[in-house]
Amino acid sequence: VTSILARTDGKKALWKGREISWPLLYLMFVALSNFWIIVANIIAIPLAHLSIAWCSLQLPQTWFDTQKPPSKSSVSFYQKYIFIHKWKHLLPDAAPWFGGFAKATITNRDPTYLKTFICECRRGQLSHWVQFFTICCFVLWNPWPASGVIILYTLLSNIPCIINLHYTEIRLISLLSKKRSAATQ
Repeated sequence: VTSILARTDGKKALWKGREISWPLLYLMFVALSNFWIIVANIIAIPLAHLSIAWCSLQLPQTWFDTQKPPSKSSVSFYQKYIFIHKWKHLLPDAAPWFGGFAKATITNRDPTYLKTFICECRRGQLSHWVQFFTICCFVLWNPWPASGVIILYTLLSNIPCIINLHYTEIRLISLLSKKRSAATQ
């Protein structure tokens, strides 16, 4: 393991006997050849996504079964400012690949089904947050600008999914609340 620090003043520094010049502070904790960096990324990124998704499906549903009050203002925020209704259909759902709960459409309005759907939205959010922080750690072996690409990739591959899952959770909590209040009347 080699620690490498390039200068921030734009002057050249040496790395592996070569002169380098970056205006940014650059830290790379593992020195690998370009070939091994590419191999590590090609293997590690999909492996991180898939293994974290699979592990999250192994967690008990009770971990995600909490009561939260519905928030109508949040739904309108997602629709008005994030335009979620225009792009959410483009996102994949990997849970069925591992025998998990499909979240593409609501197939039932039964309260038990809705509670399960809400729990699975929370499970998906946890999975994507863990994937986000795990893949961000890959900058440890990626030089600049590849580390910037890794950060951009992890933002684009996880944050839209987290937003969509949270939006769906809020909508389902509201729907479940309406069903409960209709049943008590």
